[in-house]
Amino acid sequence: DVVLNSLAGPFVDASLGLLGAGGRLLEMGKTDLRDPERVAAEHPGVRYHAYDLIADAGPERIGEMLGTLGELFASGVLEPLPVRAWPLSRAREALRYLSQARHTGKLVLDVPAAVDPEGTVLITGGTGTLGALVAEHLVRAWNVRHLLLVSRTGPDAPGAQELTARLAELGAHVHVVARDIGDAAQVAEVLAGVDPDHPLTGVVHAAGALDDAMLPSQNPKRLARAWAAKAAAAAHLHTATARQRLGLFVMFSSFASDLGTPGQANYAAANAFCDALATRRQAAGLPGLSVAWGLWAATSGLTARLADADLARIGRLGIKANSTREGLALLDAACHHGHPHLLALHLDTGSLAAQPPSGLPAPLRALATAGGSARARPAAAEAGQTTDWTGRLRGLPLAEQHRLLLNLVRTHAATVLGHADPGVVRPDASFKDLGFDSLTAVELRNRLAAATGLRLPAALVFDHPEAAVLAEHLRRELSPGHEPGHEPGDEPGDEPGDDPAAAGPDMRHPVLGELVRLENSLSAVAAGDVNAGAVTARLEAVLSKWKAMCSSAEAADGNAVERLQVATADQVLEFIDNELGLS
Repeated sequence: DVVLNSLAGPFVDASLGLLGAGGRLLEMGKTDLRDPERVAAEHPGVRYHAYDLIADAGPERIGEMLGTLGELFASGVLEPLPVRAWPLSRAREALRYLSQARHTGKLVLDVPAAVDPEGTVLITGGTGTLGALVAEHLVRAWNVRHLLLVSRTGPDAPGAQELTARLAELGAHVHVVARDIGDAAQVAEVLAGVDPDHPLTGVVHAAGALDDAMLPSQNPKRLARAWAAKAAAAAHLHTATARQRLGLFVMFSSFASDLGTPGQANYAAANAFCDALATRRQAAGLPGLSVAWGLWAATSGLTARLADADLARIGRLGIKANSTREGLALLDAACHHGHPHLLALHLDTGSLAAQPPSGLPAPLRALATAGGSARARPAAAEAGQTTDWTGRLRGLPLAEQHRLLLNLVRTHAATVLGHADPGVVRPDASFKDLGFDSLTAVELRNRLAAATGLRLPAALVFDHPEAAVLAEHLRRELSPGHEPGHEPGDEPGDEPGDDPAAAGPDMRHPVLGELVRLENSLSAVAAGDVNAGAVTARLEAVLSKWKAMCSSAEAADGNAVERLQVATADQVLEFIDNELGLS
């Protein structure tokens, strides 16, 4: 027997041709249905039957089939196809993933669950400074009416009774328990005690512990202390609630995981685990958010030990303490943002600008540059404006033009691919190898068209398949007439702004073109990709030999450009080939 599921045309014909006498073809579908008598006449011995699953089977038969399938899946005879859920807010990303055929099984768009005001919200570190602030905020602003506050000391924690009374006055039912959430068994016990009439609807993991030491002094005991309270506890909460439909799963992380802080390698690692866990939960269709906090003005158990020197060091990063009001507003904004990992900082870009960029963590360097102006416009406002690239490139050396446009291409290409670091887009890597398809190629074209104001073809990325090649194409479109081998000021009487296209052929010596190619190659090399000392030594050797070769011409006149003009193209190109291996 052959069963066809909603297939038509050639598939039906091919299946009929394969069936021998006594064969039977069952077709489930709505289109291209065949006449059983005609099939029997054209294919002797073959029986054809079209059926409608819903209308023909009927509710009772469908129920029996589902019951049988359920038993087969439960026994392991059948295994369901994998299902990957995407929150509705990421529908565009899910459809792009689908278009690239990168999945196996089913992709599901899930409408995230809301936080049920009558459900229970579990807060770890609930009797601590931040836990208590969040608990009161959930009651006041989120209308949550049932709270489960967990900490090591529970009801015996300082201020726990006052907190419970204050929340009760606001209309909340509060249960405070003493448990170690770094222990999986105790986490399971806590969740088992949730009132079934008010099931768990949210988790806020605000607990943490510090055991600071410089790296040589770190040891397994210190790592275990920081890891258990933050990372292990998050993992236990994730595992224990994975099958529950939560509206909220927030983990309090630290800027230490993104920017680094001296002496907190173990704490940074534990928080980085939470950041990764939030991403993993969202990829699995579960709520997940890791908020990397800066400093709160409200002193907590983790910040009480900070000395003035520690606060000054953090202040040099531009991180200022946020008030309670600001912190709770940042929490609300983070919950509505949709990204799994966010930095929540009160930043002073003026303080950042006062620091040398090389001494700042990489994520803050761009902000330091923006803070240098007296009134830097918000990035969001600038993003909607098209840069006058023609004016910006006018008068710049060709290599600098190429470098600026290459950065533009790499930045937008990284954004389209979902990367924060443009460095992942190598200048010489093909867009196809980087993961571009037809949809992402058009998106990159649209972004570059909006950024440059150029009318660019839909096949732009396929016509110019590498970032460096595409940048050079944009340079030629934005700066016509500024071709390799001719820089403003290269010849007497050639002033910046003159039209290079009007220059004679002698003013575009091929040697200058080769040198420009070399300059472009050097400008496109990322630091660390080559041995800088070796490249410098080779360039100095080339320059030394060039000077020696042109010593006689130098005695006649001291103009370096004219000395270059008297050499034949073959002489200089052969010299470059021998010394640098260029072709």
